Amino acid sequence: MAVSSSQVPLGTALPDQTLPDLTGRTYNLPELRGEGVLVVLFAANHCPYVRHLEAAVGELAAAFADKGVQFVAICSNDASAYPDDALAGLAEQADRAGWQFPYLIDEDQFVAKQFGAVCTPDFFAYDVNGRLGYRGAFDASTPKNGEAVTGADLRTALELLVATAPVPEPQRPSMGCSIKWRE
Repeated sequence: MAVSSSQVPLGTALPDQTLPDLTGRTYNLPELRGEGVLVVLFAANHCPYVRHLEAAVGELAAAFADKGVQFVAICSNDASAYPDDALAGLAEQADRAGWQFPYLIDEDQFVAKQFGAVCTPDFFAYDVNGRLGYRGAFDASTPKNGEAVTGADLRTALELLVATAPVPEPQRPSMGCSIKWRE
């Protein structure tokens, strides 16, 4: 059953959190943002909603890299209950999707809760001041609705955030698999 994202208030500060990637290297989210825009994607290898758009996410990240936009993916799922979301599966996903950005592990699920993330995929884009400017869908496409994967919603938001302009509301909520919470 698909779950829609929560609507965290725009203007919320980027959480100052540090997480390990698939190799154990740690990344601090504000440091990743630097002086630019940061897109945080809550993702999972097992989720058909993420698989449906993962290659297009990699392409969008590459298209915006020279505009000061950094992407990062975070998996907060309970890998003991969903083995496809363990390190090997996530590494295979990043390779398959062509992701050239960090893929972080939120093993204790604290960061997902701090963000208000509830589903995969769930996108949060922070402006040059580290404030939430967009939280929502990649586009209108889902694995079964027949619409093309375009990234239109996130692309438009990033164009505005790069230009230091606000992203208008309402913003289409993300829809996907629920984050697999530990008991």
